[in-house]
Parts: sequence; C-alpha cells; structure tokens
Amino acid sequence: MDDESTPGAFKTTDPSTLAPGKSYPGHSAAQAAAKVTRAAEAQRGWRRTGFDERARLMRAAGGVLRRRRDEFAALMTSEMGKTVTDGRAEIDKCASACEHFAEHAATYLARQDVDLGGPRAFVTFNPLGVVLAVMPWNFPFWQVFRFAAPGLMAGNGAVLKHASNVPGCALAIESVFGEAGFPAGLFATVLIRSGDVKALIEDAHIAAVTLTGSVAAGRSVATVAGSQLKKCVLELGGSDAYLVLEDADVVGAAKVCAAARMVNAGQSCIAGKRFIVVRPLREAFEQALVEAMRAYRIGDPRDPDTRLGPLQSVEARDQIHEQVQRSVAKGAKLLLGGAIPDQPGAWYPATVLGNVRPGQPAHDDEVFGPVAAVIEAADEENAIAIANASEFGLGSGVLTRDLARGERIAADALDAGMSFVNDNVRSDPRMPFGGVKHSGYGRECGDFGIREFVNVKSVLVKA
Repeated sequence: MDDESTPGAFKTTDPSTLAPGKSYPGHSAAQAAAKVTRAAEAQRGWRRTGFDERARLMRAAGGVLRRRRDEFAALMTSEMGKTVTDGRAEIDKCASACEHFAEHAATYLARQDVDLGGPRAFVTFNPLGVVLAVMPWNFPFWQVFRFAAPGLMAGNGAVLKHASNVPGCALAIESVFGEAGFPAGLFATVLIRSGDVKALIEDAHIAAVTLTGSVAAGRSVATVAGSQLKKCVLELGGSDAYLVLEDADVVGAAKVCAAARMVNAGQSCIAGKRFIVVRPLREAFEQALVEAMRAYRIGDPRDPDTRLGPLQSVEARDQIHEQVQRSVAKGAKLLLGGAIPDQPGAWYPATVLGNVRPGQPAHDDEVFGPVAAVIEAADEENAIAIANASEFGLGSGVLTRDLARGERIAADALDAGMSFVNDNVRSDPRMPFGGVKHSGYGRECGDFGIREFVNVKSVLVKA
C-alpha cells in the first residue's frame, strides 16, 4: 500500500494504442477523510435547501454536461476506450437524468398522508447524510449521475471513489457540480485505491454506500457496511438471458440481440449475454445473429462511424479470449470472430458461439466483452428454466410476435430485476434499475431509486 504521505499516482492508458496518458496524483488517507468531513459539513446546510433551489442547480449541472459533452466524450475514449459516439450519448443521458430528477424529485419525495381515523399522520422522506459511491469504469459518467442526481436532489451529500483507470472522468464529474454552483465540497471525488475504501465506509460521516461492480466487490463492501450498520445498494454482475421463441421475427430478433450484446463493446452488466433459442428457430437465428454481429466492425473509437472500439485493457481482452477458447475446447462452436487482431491495443472482434452448454464459461460465467452465446432450448418452458438457472438476475428479454405471451413471461416467469419484450434492456432515469440474486439488491432511478437513501419517517400529530 502507498505511504499515506506520498499517495501513488493514477496513471491512464489509451486502450486503442496502449500509449500512456495523463497521470493524476492520488489522495492520502488523511486527504480523503478531510473531503468526507467537508461533504458532511456542506450537507448539513444543503438538506435545509428547498426543492426549487436544488432543482435550479441540478438543471445547471445538466447544462454543464451538455456544454462540455465533446470534452467529456473524448476523455472517456482516452481513458477506457468508449467510442466517441457512445460517449456523447452517455453525456446526454446524464444531462437527462439531472433534468428528470430536478423536475420530479419533489413529487417522488412528497409527504404521504396516512388515515389513522383521528390524529394527523403522514410519512416524510428525509436525507440520510453523505453517501459513498464506489463506481466502475465502463460507464464512467452515467453510473455516477445515476446515483448522484437523485441523491443530491434528496438532500444528501456524495463522495465518489471511482475506478482507478478513469481518474480524469472522476475529477471531471466533481467539476460539473462545482461549475453548476453546488455548495463547495457537497460532491467530492477521492482518488484512492480499492484497499482504502474500508476506512471510508467506516468513517462516521458516511451514512450509506452504493456500489456498482463485481460480485466480489459487492461482497466486500456489503461486509464492511454491514459491520457498521450502514445501508448499501449493490448493482453487480449480470448474464442477461434473451428468450427467442418460435414465433419471433428471426431477423428482427437477431438485430435486437446483437444490439443488446454489443452495447459498450459488450462491457456492460445489462448487456445481453445468453441467447436462448427454441429448437425450431435455432439454426436460422444463428445465421441471422452472425450477420447482425458482423456489422460491428473494429475501428478507431474517435471516428463517429465506429461501432466497436477497444476493450478497457489488454488484461480484460485476454480474459475474454481465454473464456472463448475454453468454451470451444468444451464443445462450443465458433461461428464468428474469436481471434485476437494482430495490432496494438485491447482489441477483440464481435464473436458468436453456438452449441453453448453447461460447463462452458460462455454458459456459466459472465463474459464481459463482445461475445454472444447461443443456447438451444426445447420449448418455452425449457427456455425459461435455462434463463433462471443462472446465479445472476439483472436484466432479461423475450422476443416474440405474441405480445401477451411476451408480457406474461417477462412479468411473471423470469427471475430478473428488468425484463423487456422485443427490445434490449437499458437503464432509464424514469424506471427502477437493479437486480436480484448475485446481481445485487436495491434500486436506482425512478421513485424507488431516489427513496433508497432517505429516512422514511412516520410522523403523528395529535391535537
């Protein structure tokens, strides 16, 4: 561990070329603790501000994001390889979240009357305090604003510990709230290593924790938070299953599934990863999926026309390739891709595996890259059973022409926090977002999300 007086630098690398990027000095444990204390001090005043003032500043934050969109998109490209087109869309989505919660927070958190047949009674929603956010690299702006926009509108403060490979993004987010005019220190970024998170969770000024990341990281954070009796929300891994039923439009279903698999070069917890196809449609679907995936060609992430940029690191790429190779060795059929390009950078092509079965990594594990796994099912019942057999339960999809059938399966049969019919799963500020099983617990976004970090207080007034 770095000595407290000389915190290590956070060095960035361009995944498309492996060229070294900017380096940022880290914060010592004392500096990080001081930022937490300052956030707590700022929050004590912030909680007394009205929703109108909070909303004014949150709309201003949305404006800052839109003005600096190209700058922030380029920053994501340089630090974690996101295509500039996806980066711009991500910033727009963050701005929309700011605007949504500015508009609706007062309604989401309005007092609710309770009829006790006598004294006045109601439920009110008070902020908890300062929330620590431990965030990953794959959507370096969106995953922060998904928490920060509702959290700040609820009257909380925020401290961000971001992934070590996106320090520039972490500091840029802090600058957005500063430029928008939020109280100094209310939102703070700390550049610390994962091993130093425990001390922050245990800090008396931290009221709760939210984490997006791996199952292992979730277990670690939940253990520490639990020992301190502090609430946490966890959004963890996923191995989203899409059911392709016998009445589906094959070409249309393949396009939806390819879009689901290839979001952010496949580096997404809610990316479609397992495509469970009923037997009569399996061969035709594989052909259509190969064609749809072939359209995602590797290219310069700074070119607006590029659909598939690099992965976040060579190490991550090599892990994905190893999962593909082990799956093929155990019987999977390589239908597309599966070879590391002979060029510098963390590149991996769009890949499709057929004959995917239990015991193969493509079936059993989360593959965090552009690899689609096709699994054959005997019928609808068997497809549902295969989908639910996973340890994960984040998103899921159903492809069918029978909308009533699709709605029934999505609403009642699939063990997941989100189920979409004839569309790829994605987060939206207006809808609750989260999972079950090893995909975590708690919700972000919508009215359910903004209420995760508030004190739901019962009040009775007797005359």
